[in-house]
Amino acid sequence: MIEIDRITKVYDGVPAVDAVTMTAESGTITVIVGTSGSGKTTLLRMINRLEEPTSGEVRINGESTLATKPHLLRRRIGYAIQGHGLFPHHTVARNIGAVPRLLNWPKDRIQARVDELLTLFSMNPAEFRDRFPAELSGGQQQRVGVARALASRPDLLLMDEPFGALDPIIRARAQDDLRRIQRALGSTIMLVTHDMEEAIRLGDRVAVMDGGHLVQYGTPAEIVANPATPFVADMIGDVERPLRLLSLVPVSEVVENGEAPGSALPAEGNLRDALSACLWTGRTAVPVERDGAIVGRVTLDAIRSRAELRA
Repeated sequence: MIEIDRITKVYDGVPAVDAVTMTAESGTITVIVGTSGSGKTTLLRMINRLEEPTSGEVRINGESTLATKPHLLRRRIGYAIQGHGLFPHHTVARNIGAVPRLLNWPKDRIQARVDELLTLFSMNPAEFRDRFPAELSGGQQQRVGVARALASRPDLLLMDEPFGALDPIIRARAQDDLRRIQRALGSTIMLVTHDMEEAIRLGDRVAVMDGGHLVQYGTPAEIVANPATPFVADMIGDVERPLRLLSLVPVSEVVENGEAPGSALPAEGNLRDALSACLWTGRTAVPVERDGAIVGRVTLDAIRSRAELRA
């Protein structure tokens, strides 16, 4: 559990972060979203003491971060940034193993962890462990950057705009990768973004920052359905709101018996994906699969009906 207790950062008499209090449960993704200058990155950097708080406290599993020397604290906290920050003259394996080496893990344990993470990120260890960053695509470099942050099994993973430099298609895949791996490992993640779409897609809970203040903190459904301030409402957007609501409804909730032509959607997908599939192909229904087997279909009428109920 991550407890942020009235954390404040003042620069030249002006608070960049003003008495923010919030709790992130273990094994969840908390997304901090806001516009430029809202204080979201400063808040994140105070957690691992890259920025020292002016006042307030952060506790990780009940222990104050102020009780540990900053360099030792950061070995317990993974940190991934936009542009990945890989060491260009080190191989993929050496990049991923950087923190475990600092912690004096034995070589065989480091190699096993490198291979485990590459496999989780769908990168064949035999093919990728000896490559250099320049030999990877942007999406692959970002995966390695996240794998490096996870390598030492940290108590917490902090991510600052990790997917901002990726094109939209690769970005969506990277987000899906992160969600899948977070569920597999049970990691606790706090992620900063300026993109409300990304916040809703990834977050178990979303913290909205404005002018250094935490203006709303809740589940994506709560944020979208009941924005607390005009600023939050503007970030959600009136036009996008129905689509954002559909993105919170799993396909499994409206699947029905029957057949439909074309490629199947996973049952764990959402109704926004199903709507896109229908509109893109001109179909009135799409098949739904679970564990490789067709379990039914979802119809355009059912999607529209659910959108009207949630609007």
